[in-house]
Amino acid sequence: MTDTTTGQRLEVSKDGGAGPYIVAPEAQLDEVTRLLDKAGVPYWVDEEAISIDGKPEFTVVNFGLDSDPRAIQRVLDSAR
Repeated sequence: MTDTTTGQRLEVSKDGGAGPYIVAPEAQLDEVTRLLDKAGVPYWVDEEAISIDGKPEFTVVNFGLDSDPRAIQRVLDSAR
């Protein structure tokens, strides 16, 4: 899946101790969550959307510590 604000691939990040996550444009959040729901991927979405320097808002979608980042990435990559 491509980030509509940057034109870059949405990528699962693994940095930090909280578990894998993605940063998704707020405008794409419904599309992202539908895709994850369809694939049966458990997740939770941060309550607050963030905008930096007046750029479009983004939201963090979190996955559990035991999630497989590669499997989640394959789900995201399936929607091109």
